[in-house]
Amino acid sequence: MYRLVILIGLAVVAVIAALLAPRVPQDPAYHNFIDRRLLLGVPNFWNVVSNVPFFFVGLYGLWAWPRAKWEEPDDRRAWAVVVASAFLIGAGSGYYHWSPDNLTLFWDRLPMTLGFMGVFSAVIAERVHQRVGYFLLGPFLVLGILSVEVWRQGELAGVGDLRFYALVQFYPMLAIPLMLWLYRSRYTHSSEIWRMVLWYVAAKLLEMFDREIWAITGSQMSGHALKHVAAAIALWMPLRMIAHRDVERKNA
Repeated sequence: MYRLVILIGLAVVAVIAALLAPRVPQDPAYHNFIDRRLLLGVPNFWNVVSNVPFFFVGLYGLWAWPRAKWEEPDDRRAWAVVVASAFLIGAGSGYYHWSPDNLTLFWDRLPMTLGFMGVFSAVIAERVHQRVGYFLLGPFLVLGILSVEVWRQGELAGVGDLRFYALVQFYPMLAIPLMLWLYRSRYTHSSEIWRMVLWYVAAKLLEMFDREIWAITGSQMSGHALKHVAAAIALWMPLRMIAHRDVERKNA
């Protein structure tokens, strides 16, 4: 019971913090990536093509998903969303980086929320409670979509606010490690989820130090392009898990 109280408490704290925080509009400078090179007729070439790994992750997921072992047939649902999100993230992010602005950024962020919510629901179902995880998948996906739509509508009205989107993105990345620590998995190879979290953190750091990495590499590669590769690897980790795991009542 105490474990559930911790998770719910974290959710309550996160929601209250988001509500009490001041409105967070989209920074116009966000779109000013350091690497804007035009190559082979493709604007912002490396920021666009660095999304190709997501398509390979999606293809891997299409191979892994039907071959995975499932304790319950419903365990397939959330992971199917994750596989689909890999293709959508690659397409959406590539589209955004071809012509970066708030309108195209919507299509970058939307599929990411689907991936976050898919993994989050799967971890809940496989560690906390099966039926709860299955039930939450649909509402979580709706919340993810709404978080991006609320931000988009706000930007169109001149009162953009990223708090809801930030909550949907970052709360799962806080709650998932907590669930990994507090609950046992019903499957083997669950350590891949830890690797997913670590690669996600690496991706955020690469994004944060976009310009510094550009300088370190002698203007050859930016942190944002490398961020896409790290994020694709992060998404690959749980799909690799379902490809190799077996049903078990203890942690891998």
